Amino acid sequence: MGARTGVDLLSAGLSHLWLKDTCIGLMTNPTGITADFVSTVDVCAGLADTKLTALYACEHGLDGELQAGVRFGDKLHPRLGIPVFSLYGEHKKPTPAMLAEVDTVLFDIQDVGIRYYTYASTLFHMMKGCAETGKRLLVLDRPNPLGGDVVEGGVLSEGYESLVGAWRVPVRTGLTIGELALLVNSEVDVPCEVDVIAMEGWQRTMEFTDCELPWMLPSPNMPTLDSVRVYAGTCLFEGTNISEGRGTTRPFEWIGAPWVDGERLAERFREHELEGVHVHPVYMSPTFSKHAGELCGGVRIFVTDRRAFRAVDTGLVLLHELVSLYPEQFRWLEPPQPGSRYFIDLLTGGRKVRDVIHDREELVRLMEAWNVQAEEWKERRKPFLLYP
Repeated sequence: MGARTGVDLLSAGLSHLWLKDTCIGLMTNPTGITADFVSTVDVCAGLADTKLTALYACEHGLDGELQAGVRFGDKLHPRLGIPVFSLYGEHKKPTPAMLAEVDTVLFDIQDVGIRYYTYASTLFHMMKGCAETGKRLLVLDRPNPLGGDVVEGGVLSEGYESLVGAWRVPVRTGLTIGELALLVNSEVDVPCEVDVIAMEGWQRTMEFTDCELPWMLPSPNMPTLDSVRVYAGTCLFEGTNISEGRGTTRPFEWIGAPWVDGERLAERFREHELEGVHVHPVYMSPTFSKHAGELCGGVRIFVTDRRAFRAVDTGLVLLHELVSLYPEQFRWLEPPQPGSRYFIDLLTGGRKVRDVIHDREELVRLMEAWNVQAEEWKERRKPFLLYP
């Protein structure tokens, strides 16, 4: 038997004190569904003695239809006639007015367990809004699709907080979204009242394919578990002029640019002898985003051993080789305005990667330091683990 998510348990009749004779809001998207494909919106709208009065949408929209970075405003839900408040437009944190008609906010979104993904950051903003207005937050927990036993990458440095990294956590957290909410709530200056409806049947060694649950793509460019598996490494290319595969049939599994020689890049990558991964030369022409309509050389990443594979190391090595091979063509994306931070610095949680990526020995030392931080994180997270 697989796992039963928080909303599965709620749909099956699980009760909670915060859902009795109360008004609730729900932060969700298309990944909020039960094992038998009932929307969490409909589950919450049908709860006895509970009134659903507001919905909250994060990046990609309530219906998951918007591409990355597309801002949007508030609207009315066409069927329920209740407000759908945008937390990816004018406001990242809910205003008091957005929370005025609710007592408890429920959260049910499939996270991917990787710091760059904005859903967890928006959840943290919701937690802050709840703390400031005296509202409660109830997380309907879901699996970490990569399991909960492996941690990767360095911890975000203070001063580099953003929507692609809102708290001091490593790149791959090894936590479910419920566990992460409990940990962050314990470390903020003003915590909110938070609880988690924990899953049944999930264990830390389980990947999503072990859970017997429907996979609903969490965002438009995260179609499969293969995309998720490499994302912690190849998302780094969002901070460069190299395509991270948006606009191709293999987003995040393929990287490339018109001036990249995939054969040469693959050959250089193999010299690093990373375990559990093979990169293969592949040409693609993205249909949108970077280099749209241009024939690009590049490589596709194949995970040959998911237990040994380390996405962050893979991404860093590919970055190093591209910087080394193409110093005239490679570029970091410039800060949006003078004095603001490079996007690569926000993704990596500091400026160290940008400073040392060209130097192989320095890069190896950075990777070793990040591995130490990952081990320290395992100790820091222990009090908040809900599953064996």
